[in-house]
Amino acid sequence: MACLHDHSCEDHDCSSDWSLYKHIDLTKASALNEATPGSVKSVFKAWEHRLNTSGEHLESNEGDPELLVFIPFTSDVKLKSISIVGGADGTSPSKMRAFINRDGIDFSDAQSMQAIQEWDLAENMQGVLEYQTRYSKFQSVGNITLHFPDNFGGDTTKIHYIGLKGEATQLKRDVVATIVYELMPNPSDHKTRAESGGGLSHVE
Repeated sequence: MACLHDHSCEDHDCSSDWSLYKHIDLTKASALNEATPGSVKSVFKAWEHRLNTSGEHLESNEGDPELLVFIPFTSDVKLKSISIVGGADGTSPSKMRAFINRDGIDFSDAQSMQAIQEWDLAENMQGVLEYQTRYSKFQSVGNITLHFPDNFGGDTTKIHYIGLKGEATQLKRDVVATIVYELMPNPSDHKTRAESGGGLSHVE
């Protein structure tokens, strides 16, 4: 579902609403089928720079409009909506599919797997549209993969901006992993009575 950006940014701090780009681990962000390696990093920027199309942008290889963008976060986030500013002349993506907390997805996976949500996109040259998530399903997002299978007829797909609205939980990803590890008992830390010659084999 697409919603119009229905208020004046002069009266509202839109930049803070769309600040999840600050929580993206850019060193690990990647895209499949990008014409220029590493160019995906250029699409994550402040809201007020979303219409700056003069610099670097993400573009698919000639004759193949499909793109797959992997976005890892430095902490878990709650994702409310997504904004996409694409290229002109039919090069904007026309569809978007999302997968969360799945590492290493390739095009074969994306085409065969059930997305957590899909959107039909409009050409959003002015950056006034946002696509709402099913919020209850986007509560503990450690990473999100966005699949753009097609565009509006261009030879390539171009993306100038990917905006993410929501909030970070401030729980770092490495902290989560540590907590899970500590909660799982290590069998070597617990001797059984059988091992001690007591006859019972229940872990104490």
